[in-house]
Amino acid sequence: MFKVNSRTLLVALLVLFALDLRAAPADFVDIVEASVPAVVNIETTRFGERPDPEVQRGQMPEDMPELFRRFFEPYGEGPRGRPDRRGGGSGFIVREDGLIITNHHVIEDADEIIVRLADRREFVAELVGSDAETDVAVLRIDAEDLPTLDYGDSSALRPGEWVIAIGSPFQFEQSVAAGIVSAKGRTQGQQQYVPFIQSDVAINRGNSGGPLINTDGKVVGINSWILSSSGGNIGLSFSIPIETASSTIDQLLEFGRVSRGYLGVGIQSVDRERADALGLDRPVGALVNRVEPGSAAERAGIEVGDVILEVNGRNIEVFSDLPPVVGSVRPGEEVSLTISRWGETQELTVELDERDEDQQTSDRGETRDVEPTNALGLSVEELSDDQLRRAEGIDGGLMVTAVDSDNAYRAGIRRGDVIRMINNQQVRTLEDFEAIVEDIEPGRSVALLVWRNGTTQFVAYTPEGEE
Repeated sequence: MFKVNSRTLLVALLVLFALDLRAAPADFVDIVEASVPAVVNIETTRFGERPDPEVQRGQMPEDMPELFRRFFEPYGEGPRGRPDRRGGGSGFIVREDGLIITNHHVIEDADEIIVRLADRREFVAELVGSDAETDVAVLRIDAEDLPTLDYGDSSALRPGEWVIAIGSPFQFEQSVAAGIVSAKGRTQGQQQYVPFIQSDVAINRGNSGGPLINTDGKVVGINSWILSSSGGNIGLSFSIPIETASSTIDQLLEFGRVSRGYLGVGIQSVDRERADALGLDRPVGALVNRVEPGSAAERAGIEVGDVILEVNGRNIEVFSDLPPVVGSVRPGEEVSLTISRWGETQELTVELDERDEDQQTSDRGETRDVEPTNALGLSVEELSDDQLRRAEGIDGGLMVTAVDSDNAYRAGIRRGDVIRMINNQQVRTLEDFEAIVEDIEPGRSVALLVWRNGTTQFVAYTPEGEE
């Protein structure tokens, strides 16, 4: 009988591994050769201000000889204007008649956009439309029979899967880099409607707007930004999923602008303490801490304290999953929601409004110390009429005047906060507060809806017990 020792097996595995590594670039070669012709370089110019020769000429001595006058004119003391500002990035062709996709930040404020194709032809591009929220822009050039790239399915991407980026980093056109998908659904504060694809593909300045391509040769993302302390690639690259981008592109082409569905809720994360207090078996979903009056959420019956678990069958694992899902739906369309209301699952149907920027600000009233109350370790007082007038956006609650509980302080409760709810019960008077706190189970987490400076959020902690 043939026997294989461990050393022989190890050598065989290493050989197979090496052969597999050699096979991967061969696959990339075919993909790159098919994709490169559809990737473009983009150069932008923001025109500056030209100096006025007559102003400069007038500031020179009148008796200066013409020869010297001509020599010193460029260096006169008059206004020298502002030079042109140039920038650029990458893009890719999606229609044979010259439709090109890139990033909003690549062409933002540009007075002139030049597109250079892989065959060295250059065109002045027309800006069809642009959306800062998703960082997507659509250009058009006057050309026909152009090579194109097809959309893939970014939702099918899995961490560890190979992807390729093509673009013009540092103006090195048609540069190719490969790597793997590191994660999906990453968020960035200024772009809450984009669940970014994170990869370790080498993306640098100039790659922005170029395609992220899967091993089928299809576009699964638009390369957008990197996270770096040095300005160079360190293996943290982020791309806009093509499904997110395509929704934006369709609206820009049809309407010239992008409208997004709006639910009208404030949300926050669900941690272990909040999950326990809200009757969930694990930290999951988006916790509603505010419902705007007259909003789609209020009309549908969503309440403060609800945890949104699904939208149209799509799981909401963390609270940042909610904005891109809702924002991808057109205003006026209905969506189905699965929520948990203090441990009980319910189904709701919501007709979404259109998102509109709105900012709310307020002041916090003066406070007076009173005797500590009870098991929560908080001292509270009822709001005066003046404090209530100054606290815009709320119609009642109790103000925290002292925080005696270490757990409450660590959870984020501070003097001056206004408690509006404890668990699922409204708090308006000291009698309300005392009755609710009296029934709190020892060792059980509690969830407090707290208002602070115009915003509300749930804070959960486990009380140490009555003092």
